[in-house]
Amino acid sequence: MNMESPTVGIISAGAWGTALAVIANRAGSKVTLYSLNPNVLESIRTKRTNDAYLPGIFLDPRITVTDNLATMCASDIIILAVPSQHVRSTCIWLSDQLDSSIPIVIATKGIERGSLALMSDVVSAILPKNPIAILTGPNFASEAAKGLPTATTIACTDSAIGDQIIFSLGGKYFRPYQTDDIIGTQIGGAVKNVIAIACGIAIGRGFGENARAALITRGITEMNRLCVAKGGRQETLMGLSGVGDLVLTCSSEISRNMSLGIELGEQKQSVKTIIEKRQQKLAEGIATADSVTELAKKIGISMPICKTVRDILSEEIGIDEAITNLLERQFVSEVIQTSF
Repeated sequence: MNMESPTVGIISAGAWGTALAVIANRAGSKVTLYSLNPNVLESIRTKRTNDAYLPGIFLDPRITVTDNLATMCASDIIILAVPSQHVRSTCIWLSDQLDSSIPIVIATKGIERGSLALMSDVVSAILPKNPIAILTGPNFASEAAKGLPTATTIACTDSAIGDQIIFSLGGKYFRPYQTDDIIGTQIGGAVKNVIAIACGIAIGRGFGENARAALITRGITEMNRLCVAKGGRQETLMGLSGVGDLVLTCSSEISRNMSLGIELGEQKQSVKTIIEKRQQKLAEGIATADSVTELAKKIGISMPICKTVRDILSEEIGIDEAITNLLERQFVSEVIQTSF
C-alpha cells in the first residue's frame, strides 16, 4: 500500500458508501466509488451530489465514480457497503477480479438469511485469502459526511492492516478505534438494528421513554448472549460497536430501523405496506430480525425482543398481542446472563 496516498475502492453508492467516499477523500485517500445505478452515476458526475441516497452532500471532484469493476478493484483497500443480504453475491462477483492480498472492509451490518452466517464468514467463504476487517459503530451517514465529530470501530485480527485502514479513513473528526474482536463487533452491529425497531414500535404506540430505556437495556443482554455464544467478548459490546451504536440507533428517527418501528407502532398502514414502501432505503433490521431469531434458536439462547420483532414483521402476531406476551414473561434477575 502507498501510505502517502492510499487508494480506496467502495462498492455501493448508497448513503453509507457515499459518506465513506467523502470521509476517505477528506483523509487524503484516492477514492473510487462503484455503482451500477445510472441515476446515481449521472447525479454524481454532473452535480457532484448523490441526490437519491445522500442529498445535500458535495462530493469532491477527486472522488472517481465508476461502473467499471476492474477500475474499482485496482485499489489498496476495498470497502463493502452493500446491503447485508447481497454480500455473498457481491463477493462471488469480485472473486475473479480482486487480488487476494487486498484487505476487504465490511461496512454492512447483519446476519445472512439461510446460512445464519456473520458477514465475515460470508466473505471468507468466497474470498478466503483476503484479509478482512469490520467497520462499525454509532455512525449516521449524513453526519459523518458533513464532518461532524464521529467515532467508529475498526475490527481486524491483523493490527498492521487495521492501522492501514485507519490511516486511509481517519481524521480530525472521524475517529477510528481498533479492536481484534471481529465477532463481537458484528453481533453488536447486527442486533442493534432489531432492537431499534422494537424501540420504534414502543414510541409509536405511545409507551414512553421508560419503555425505550428498558428495551435498550434488555437489548444489551440479548446482544451479550449471542456474542458470547458465537465466541465474541462481552467487553466489546460495552464500547462503540455495542452500547454506542445501540443508543444512537434507538434514540433518533434518523435511524431507518427506529423510524420503521415508529410507523409499525402507529399502525396507520399494514406491516406489508410499510415494509414495501421502504425498499429503496432499506432497514437492515428487517432481514436481521429473521436471521438472528433463527440463529438464537439454533444455538439455544433466549432473545425474546428479537423474536417478538421478527414475529411482528412476519405478521405472525399482532403488535398488541406481542407486547402483552413480552410483559407477561417471568420476572428474572437483572444480572447479564449469557447461557440462555
